[in-house]
Amino acid sequence: MKNRMAMIAAVIMLAHGVAQAADPRYPDWPCIQAKVPEISLPAVWAGPPIDDVANAWKEDAEVVALVEQLASRRVPIEQARKAAADFLARSNDKVKFGKLVFAGLFDSLNAQRSAVLNGLERVMRKQRDAVEKIRTDTAALQAIQGAASPDQARIDELNNQVLWEARIFDDRRRVVAFVCEVPTIIDQRLFALSRTIQQEME
Repeated sequence: MKNRMAMIAAVIMLAHGVAQAADPRYPDWPCIQAKVPEISLPAVWAGPPIDDVANAWKEDAEVVALVEQLASRRVPIEQARKAAADFLARSNDKVKFGKLVFAGLFDSLNAQRSAVLNGLERVMRKQRDAVEKIRTDTAALQAIQGAASPDQARIDELNNQVLWEARIFDDRRRVVAFVCEVPTIIDQRLFALSRTIQQEME
């Protein structure tokens, strides 16, 4: 019982910070890392303008397949860089295809980032709801425990319920800490592949 209550108390203390956003512009942002809503093109691309290719990369099946491969975080970055370099090495127009590949990567990885950012903020909202539920159920548990004739069955039920809610909260917190690193990983991947593409275009 003491261990259970200690865990619940620890989670409630951790939950105290859930309502406090690090950046008031993004009240649902749960990470200590600053939220950058999208990748800035000049931050990752010093090659020729890509305005003229727009969504044209989607019209070339080979480029689409390559972009999907390069954008997948399951593909090691060195393998991805080699695939990009090999593709451009055999291309008959390195500038054109380099721009197409990069435009596809830029679109795809920005979309990945947006999905991750939105997911993190959804989890933050769930965590706030979880905090309120834990507080409500803990208050109800304490009230029953303090009653003249405590209902032991109800005490056990609420105690198990609060413990379960606390575990879910803590599990989510651990996952969020890991996922908060993903936007930076995506940024680094795009920057590394951008450099490879630009080198092959020269």
